[in-house]
Amino acid sequence: MSEPLFRRLCLIGAGLIGSSIARLARERDDIAETIVAHTRKPETLERIRELGFADVVEADAARAVEGADCVILCVPVGAYAGVMAQIAPHLAPGCILTDVGSTKGSVIRDLAPLLPPGIHLVPAHPMAGTEHSGPDAGFAALFEGRYTILTPLPDGDRAATETVAELWRRAGSTVESMDAATHDKVVAIVSHLPHLIAFTICGTADDLAEETREAVLKFAASGFRDFTRIAASDIDMWRDIFLNNRDALLEMLARFTEDSHALARAVRWGEADFIEDRIRRGRRIRRGLIERKQA
Repeated sequence: MSEPLFRRLCLIGAGLIGSSIARLARERDDIAETIVAHTRKPETLERIRELGFADVVEADAARAVEGADCVILCVPVGAYAGVMAQIAPHLAPGCILTDVGSTKGSVIRDLAPLLPPGIHLVPAHPMAGTEHSGPDAGFAALFEGRYTILTPLPDGDRAATETVAELWRRAGSTVESMDAATHDKVVAIVSHLPHLIAFTICGTADDLAEETREAVLKFAASGFRDFTRIAASDIDMWRDIFLNNRDALLEMLARFTEDSHALARAVRWGEADFIEDRIRRGRRIRRGLIERKQA
């Protein structure tokens, strides 16, 4: 077994992702000697103590990061600037600061200006999750077989970047690197837009007349059930994702809107060839996911 990557690993936030990282570090001997978990709510702090996946449970963010050689932000991206203002003066020299947020342009925007000298920022996004949230939702195998994308700063420390990459490799992830703008466009189409559509479809169903809505829930087919699973996701997290990846999301939504109008016209005018082409393209995308073991 390799030496632990970190002497003291601090997790700011212990929801699905944060608690999964903690459980992973608890199961393995090569990630961290000491696991520190911070969250704001007293009831969540108590639950973390009961679950036992952290060595230290700390209510104060500034105290939580003291002496840590790695700090991972696992809170909604909209909270980053406020959290960074609290912890920045207390980060240990040489500390690696990374995160798990689904947007990366906003992360760099909010964290880089407050970054003390000698602290190494390595933005990261493990592309894994479920519709569940909270410290009970995590599990150590969450990241196995999934991608984690790093968006290192152009002048960032290469050794710190490699250490974060190794963390995610030990978690079972395949690690890729790209610039933040490219990342935000990619996740806008593969993650953020599908969630926006799911929330919208469920809202449409909820707005139906009472008798129709009950029938929708009673006879929901697998397609609608899939949308409801996505739409059950964490409110704070997805509000912040939409607001902090606004430009890329709106661009992809505009493209989707044009394409959906084109398909609607084909349905209206009975253009079977156009409809079949869209269905074939969907099947091709699905086969590609299966081949890449991402289905």
